Amino acid sequence: MSSGPLPPALTPGEIEADVGEKLRALRLLRDIDQFSLAARAGVSVSALKTLESGRGTTLHTLVRVVRALGREDWFATIAPIATINPLTMTRAAQPRQRARKRKRDLKASSTKGVVQNS
Repeated sequence: MSSGPLPPALTPGEIEADVGEKLRALRLLRDIDQFSLAARAGVSVSALKTLESGRGTTLHTLVRVVRALGREDWFATIAPIATINPLTMTRAAQPRQRARKRKRDLKASSTKGVVQNS
């Protein structure tokens, strides 16, 4: 079983196999046999075996098995809600003390002192 984040180059089949391995390891760590977990999750034993082997399954089966293992919090890590919003960061920044000169204002002030030769 691998640990840590998955490399982005994995195929969907490899990801399914990794998830299946992790679920199987968690089940064994908790000393639960496949029949008991399948019954607790409300899925068939063959669906659980398919999930653990990484041969593909339904999202419904995955959710039921993860919930039966008491790991619903895992779903929150799939797409976590950002705690830092860049838009609120700008509001919290210190307000400007003065305005920035515009480019056209800079050009106008630099040409005032220039004497034209005619």
